[in-house]
This record gives sequence, structure tokens and C-alpha cells, in this order.
Amino acid sequence: MNGSEEKILLEHEAARVFMRLYEQRYQVKMRHIWHNEPARPDVSCYYADQKLDLEIAHLYGSEVEAMHILGRELSAQTHKELLSLLRVPVEQRMLAALNRIICNKAEKSYDSERVWLVIRNANPLWRRHDMLTHCNKLHMPKQHPFEQIWVIGDMQGLSGILPLYPLNLLQRETSEC
Repeated sequence: MNGSEEKILLEHEAARVFMRLYEQRYQVKMRHIWHNEPARPDVSCYYADQKLDLEIAHLYGSEVEAMHILGRELSAQTHKELLSLLRVPVEQRMLAALNRIICNKAEKSYDSERVWLVIRNANPLWRRHDMLTHCNKLHMPKQHPFEQIWVIGDMQGLSGILPLYPLNLLQRETSEC
């Protein structure tokens, strides 16, 4: 499998996990996904009877951590970089990685009427609860194309989903905890 095929597979899997978790939590049907060309968000689906586009991102932490998590062969230099990351507090790395993804995606423009950003956490050091604890420290760009921003707490979705934007969704989440 080449890198492009792997990326599409990961995006579809993330979209399916998100849609299943969203349906369970909010009792809103989300169905039928298909992949889009680069000018559009990664995946389209139906939210109830309305079309919704999902831009998918994976949260690894850093490129070095991504290589390790994805099982890539690591050089001695990459091993050194992984070890040096251990000196940086886990929540600081998590926030920096989340901010980086949100800021990078916020700069894009999409040929879409409704787009949500879905970030699937792939780093086994972090879970939904960690993000909930520290998400008040995120730097949300003033301008971005997203109607909503969500995080899937882990690769399988076992720790659930967390809304990061709009703020009223996040506030409702924190008041329920």
C-alpha cells in the first residue's frame, strides 16, 4: 500500500469511528461516506438528510512520533529525537500538536457549504480525558472554515469524542463531567 492509499484508508476509518460515536451520543444518523478530491474536505457523508463534509486529521504529536506510531523503520537519529521528546511534558506536547493541526487546517479554504474538522488522536499517551482537562489552553484561530471541531480520543474511539468548537458545545461537555 502506498502512502496515498494508507492516508485515504486512515481518513475513512476515522470518519466511520466518528460517525458511529456521534450517532450513539446524539441519536442523529450519519451515513454513506465517500472520499473527495483535494479542493474539498476529505470525506462527505449525510448528517440526518443533509450533506456534511468532514476534514480529517490525525494527532500524533510530532513527525517523529508519527513514524514510530505508524511502525516505520527508525534511524538512530530518530530514536534520539524520540528520547528527547520525553523531556517535554506530555500535556505541553499534546497542546502544541493540537494547536498546530487546528492552525494549519484553519488556513485552508474548502469548496463546501458545511465542514467539520475531525481530529483522531493516534498517540497512545493521550486520551479524551487529557484533552478535556487541557483544552481550555488551546488557541483557536479567529478565522477558520469549520462549523464544528471534534476530537476522537483514541484510534478506536474507546474514550469517546470531544467537541472543541463551538465553545457552547465544549462548555456543555465540561458541565456534564
